[in-house]
Amino acid sequence: MKLLSAVVNSFGCSASGERLVSAARDGDFQEAQALLEYNPRLARYSTFGVRNSPLHYSAAHGHHEIVYLLLQSGVDVNLRNYRGQTALMQACQHGHWEVVLILVLFRASIHKADYLNGGTAIHLAASNGHSRCIRLLLADYIPSIANFRNIMSKITDNEESTSGFDHRALSQVINQPADGGITALHMAALNGQVGSVQLLLDLGASVSEVTVGDGTVIDLIGAGSTALHYAACGGNAKCCQLLIARGASLTIENANGWTPLMVAHSWHKSWLEDILSSEPVGQPKLILSPYLSLPLMSIVQIARDCGWSTKSALGCQDPCVVCLERKCAVAAEGCDHEFCTRCALYLCSTNCGSTTARGPPGSVSCPLCRNGIVSFVKLPEKSPVVKEIVRTSLSLSSTCQCSHDSPLKSTSLTTQLRTLELCRTHDSPLGLPFRCQRFPSIKFNSNLCRETPDICHSLVPRYAHWNLRNHLARCSRPGF
Repeated sequence: MKLLSAVVNSFGCSASGERLVSAARDGDFQEAQALLEYNPRLARYSTFGVRNSPLHYSAAHGHHEIVYLLLQSGVDVNLRNYRGQTALMQACQHGHWEVVLILVLFRASIHKADYLNGGTAIHLAASNGHSRCIRLLLADYIPSIANFRNIMSKITDNEESTSGFDHRALSQVINQPADGGITALHMAALNGQVGSVQLLLDLGASVSEVTVGDGTVIDLIGAGSTALHYAACGGNAKCCQLLIARGASLTIENANGWTPLMVAHSWHKSWLEDILSSEPVGQPKLILSPYLSLPLMSIVQIARDCGWSTKSALGCQDPCVVCLERKCAVAAEGCDHEFCTRCALYLCSTNCGSTTARGPPGSVSCPLCRNGIVSFVKLPEKSPVVKEIVRTSLSLSSTCQCSHDSPLKSTSLTTQLRTLELCRTHDSPLGLPFRCQRFPSIKFNSNLCRETPDICHSLVPRYAHWNLRNHLARCSRPGF
């Protein structure tokens, strides 16, 4: 019997797990919430074969509400499928930046590599041109400092870290190779993703990294190829110009003895001949990526410590000016404008304007004053405002200045109780003025008194007219 019960329970869990997978794939938040409330362990369910969990499906389809729900249920944020892919990889592959943001807040690892080709989440985001996802993945490596661009333009490989900025850690993440030595810059250049190439170069991606010949990926260009070789194979002129402006060599040869120009000829990219045949005349004008978003590290750290999805502004006198739904929790350094944590996160994640804002390159333009925001600071917790009480008198005033109505007279079986007044003093000894308030008028029926002989006379105010109290007493007697 125990074996039969275990088999039945396993089939029941499998059916519920498949329902949760369907809800995560289709974005049915209510269904997913109901299933997780019934059995929170369903969040760890995985499908047969590919071993995809509900977290993988919701991340791949961009349902960030369900992703957040699953993570709150305790599922492992770095859960892998049969290929070794995490939910973060699948979200980066499809460009769902809101999912990437939530996963980064829950400290998803960006160093996990695919079992088949060794690619990471940055490789997948760069290959598909999702620059916003790339920037979110690097939120813990790019400091919120105004002189970040000056540091990046002056540092060398042998220089020590300055200003608390570990540029070596950033360089290792940016230039982490997959199988065959392919970096994220190689993938972005091959697929002609101009925005991603520009962002990677601004963040310190190396143009001199070359591929190797012992990878699992079939390399049709040849080992020893740089990102410029891959850009020539892809045929995007803008990518080639960006790489050349950042110091890519036109004469370097790969293992096959091919230069970037020869690669372009072999893949019939004749329109690149003028670009790859000679060095550009004069100093090229470098345009910074609009996705730098320097305040991102500061707001991500605040969101991890203090939360970002709660703190409703119900009853708050000064809510966030952007959403008008949540309390202000952070302030922008410089202009001191206050926002809620979620709006500050979305502002840093979605900002892709020009770098000509009134601030250093990479700052985010404030939506209220257009000043450049470099970092956010957490606001101190505001305690409820308590007015100072000044005691002006030690005696209670018993004189009421309210006007009372004339005494009530019961002339019919149906008597209307006139509005009773709540008598209070206008000037209390605490110094707080009060005013008299009226209760709403009440219709009183004597037939109701017969049906309820056990009426409680204590409910009648003591200051009510004596005739009214006698009338209620007679109504409660049997046979009245």
